[in-house]
Amino acid sequence: MPSRELDFEVFDADNHMYETPDALTRHLPERYAGVIRYVEVDGRTKIAVNGTISDYIPNPTFERVAAPGAQEAYFKDGNPEGKSRREIMGRGIDALPAFREPEPRLKLMDEQGIDRALMWPTLASLVEERLRDDPDATHAVIHSLNQWMHEEWTFNYEDRIFAVPVVTLPIVDQAIAELEWVLERGARIILIRPAPVPGLRGSRSFALEEFDPFWRLVEDAGIVVGMHASDSGYQRHLNEWEGVRDGEFTPFRGPSGFAAIIGGQHREITDTVASAIGHGLCSRFPKLKIVPVENGSGWVRPLIHDMESAYKFNPHLFAEDPVEVLKRNVFIHPFHEEDPKGLVDVVGADNVLFGSDFPHPEGMSDPITFVDELDGLPDADVAKVMGGNLARLMDVA
Repeated sequence: MPSRELDFEVFDADNHMYETPDALTRHLPERYAGVIRYVEVDGRTKIAVNGTISDYIPNPTFERVAAPGAQEAYFKDGNPEGKSRREIMGRGIDALPAFREPEPRLKLMDEQGIDRALMWPTLASLVEERLRDDPDATHAVIHSLNQWMHEEWTFNYEDRIFAVPVVTLPIVDQAIAELEWVLERGARIILIRPAPVPGLRGSRSFALEEFDPFWRLVEDAGIVVGMHASDSGYQRHLNEWEGVRDGEFTPFRGPSGFAAIIGGQHREITDTVASAIGHGLCSRFPKLKIVPVENGSGWVRPLIHDMESAYKFNPHLFAEDPVEVLKRNVFIHPFHEEDPKGLVDVVGADNVLFGSDFPHPEGMSDPITFVDELDGLPDADVAKVMGGNLARLMDVA
């Protein structure tokens, strides 16, 4: 039985699968066979991308994983005792079948009181940044992952688990082809990396008119645009301040004090949403449904302040009031340790989504307890945040 019974449906915006080691390679064309490899380093299995060993995800096989919610108290209460990362994380566990397969996951969701969930890939977050100089390989590896995901999870499992395929954007025609492929197989949501799009002629925003044929298809299909936290490439900027050359993004290691301060500004998602609005994407395609997930909500108030100021002094740069565009097009998943009720006050109950980040260690061990953070809101608003809003966006209400 779940830890509590709710009288409305619960739709978790942030659940994760742990991929199997062949997720990126099972369907990879032979000419890209060496792009992704698993190698042994000092007795531990690591993933190598284009010949470079990555430490981004410490255990990319996911045979042993951190316990769900291992860092929940850390994020909720801080670390006044100055515990080490190892002390906070505790002992790992063997990955459960429910972390890798849809049928046992559905049974676990029943035990948790979760009616529906978005199921985001975990390993996928390292691919695009590490292949940024090889657009063709990026598209090939992402398509291989999506084929694996569809085989193992489907994109709509019993109208309750919605695995999220990735669409990468470096080559627009290939992005359109990938979108058409996942739509044909029932996808209700896609993952777009919240970052500039790399290419052979340099990087550029996904919100520029070059990508309009892709976004027109997205809008026409009514599919949700998920922008889950990823490796957005911002480590390069941090490294310039840290005096580090060619350092890799390693979020699971302890940062410096400087990096801890800067990381709290959420520059990646701030810039992403600012571009979607400031470059006019959401005005050209006003029906887009953009869902930043696992980016928290600390960026929302500062961004709204900056948009209000920009619009006040430069209204001629905008087709519409950017704050109104945010409230029309962007739907936000706050972290459990933040202030969801305060976010409702800022953007409205229709724009806030519940997500637990289960089974990741930084998430919640008992997802449904998020409802406690909404105590004091009207019942109708609680039901919207806990599932009604996402069901509406996904057209499964």
